[in-house]
Parts: sequence; structure tokens; C-alpha cells
Amino acid sequence: MLSQFTREEGSSKKCLSDLGSFPSDAYPVGRLDGDSEGLLLITNDKSLTDRLLNPKYKHERTYLVQVEGVVSNKAINKLCSGVEIRIRKSTIITAPAKAKLIDPPEWLPERHPPVRYRATIPTSWIELTISEGKNRQVRRMTAAVGFPTLRLVRASIGTFSVKNVLPDQIKEISGKELMEKLF
Repeated sequence: MLSQFTREEGSSKKCLSDLGSFPSDAYPVGRLDGDSEGLLLITNDKSLTDRLLNPKYKHERTYLVQVEGVVSNKAINKLCSGVEIRIRKSTIITAPAKAKLIDPPEWLPERHPPVRYRATIPTSWIELTISEGKNRQVRRMTAAVGFPTLRLVRASIGTFSVKNVLPDQIKEISGKELMEKLF
């Protein structure tokens, strides 16, 4: 699903308007690219949107990342220290992340379409928490340490989590609850 309200011309991919009716001034906060999945907040509160998107506030987002290969402790340590990535012809060093190897999340539904499968190449899962939001940052970070991303799931923003939430499910929450869970 695209994290936007309008379908791209000629595209058959679902978009947010396929989930139901939203206020005309609603905005998806923290876009997910077409190959990613997980939690997406939608709000019409402009100050909240700014607070969540403005890098100076450094709110944490946690991702579950299935990568190709058996991840080494050296790679995890690099992610925790910050890695060099390229974005739009510029080289940057990411802020230190929280990273750890995890077991495959049993609660996570199968991906449709499934991630490519290669019988001879193992995969690993990493839980990665960042407080930046550079373009395709998580994918670039795992590639920089030698482990390309196969599946990327935004598991949480602040204390909001997708755990036990079905794909395409919408949960409406009050502004007060939102502020309590995010800040």
C-alpha cells in the first residue's frame, strides 16, 4: 500500500483512501516506501506532524528488519555506532542506533507478496531503533554493514506499536492518548 491518499496514475497499488474516509486535511506522518510495511500515523494536527517530522525532536522509531545473511556482532556494533551512507550524492554518518539480533517475530503475518526466498542463503532479523528519518535510511544502513534488507516493518513510533494489529487495520485515538504515547 502506498502511504498517500491518491493513487498514482496507472497504478493498481492500494493507497490510504482505500482504507476509508479521512478528513480532507489529514496527512500521513513518516511515509513508508512501497516495499516497506508497518505502523503509519495519520493526523490533521499540523503541530503534531511538525513535531514528528522535524529532526530536532529526535523521536524514536523501531523497525524489524529481515536481512540477507547471518548478521555478525561486528555489524550490530557498527549500526550502534553510526554508519556511513550515501543519500543524493552526499555521504553522511548516521546517528548511533539501537540494534540487536532478534528471533523471527512470530506475531508478524506473512508478507504478501512474500520476500524472495533462496534456499541456500540464510536470513536474520534485526530490531533497529533510530531517531533520524533520512530517505531509505534503514535499508541503506543494513546494506552499509553488508546485509541487504529483504523485509522492513516499522514496528513502533514512540510507544505506539503494530504488534497485534492486523494489516490495513485503522485505530482511531484521541489527541491526548497520542501525546501520552509519543512524548
